[in-house]
Amino acid sequence: MGDDNPLKDRLDPEQYHVTQENGTEPPFRNAYWDNKRSGIYVDVVSGDPLFSSLDKFDSGTGWPSFTKPLVPGNILFRTDHSHFMKRTEVRSKDAHLGHVFDDGPAPGGTRYCINSAALRFIPVEDLEREGYGQYLTLFEKK
Repeated sequence: MGDDNPLKDRLDPEQYHVTQENGTEPPFRNAYWDNKRSGIYVDVVSGDPLFSSLDKFDSGTGWPSFTKPLVPGNILFRTDHSHFMKRTEVRSKDAHLGHVFDDGPAPGGTRYCINSAALRFIPVEDLEREGYGQYLTLFEKK
């Protein structure tokens, strides 16, 4: 087993690096950058719902990008001065997720650029079974 750190035992090395050490996975070589399935994305550490496929768009950056969070209260912001830049880090209560930028699509112009390693995708057909049934109505045909 790991070194008495339950997260190191539960997460793979990349998930741990991204979520706990503020890492970044490679663009275009991650699980969800090109995922087009319907469902929600939850925090890989806590399971808290974070984003919906309904708000996902192709930003061309190679990471999953969203226009807004599914549950705004599950998202925290922190100023990040790493890499000689001033950016806004996006976090959950337990993990580094990515960054938010103001170059997203209209009308809001927001782009949440999130590491796949910080997320677990729950497809629509599994929402009820996985305990996220309250989000099924988002995907019902109007």
